[in-house]
Amino acid sequence: MAEGDKEKLRVRLHVYDTDMMVTIPREEEECYRAGAKLITDVINSYASVYKGSKSDRDILYMALIDISLRYEKERRKHDVVPVMDILTKLTTEIEEALDD
Repeated sequence: MAEGDKEKLRVRLHVYDTDMMVTIPREEEECYRAGAKLITDVINSYASVYKGSKSDRDILYMALIDISLRYEKERRKHDVVPVMDILTKLTTEIEEALDD
């Protein structure tokens, strides 16, 4: 077995109504399983409300938008660019004040 293959793991993920075989990095198995569960839970949530009045495709898209919105909100919470910009400006002002 090649060295890279030892770091990979073949697992079956259950996502909503589908079982998928995927090859993943061994250290990320927990994340993949949590992701599959999140997808399943969100789809089930939308399906419980809209099944029969919306197509399966629409329900999947609604779940996809929901999950991507959660991701985007979380990503913005951890955006350090504005903080770094402020720190750079403050550093510059402090250095200029010390030079005077």
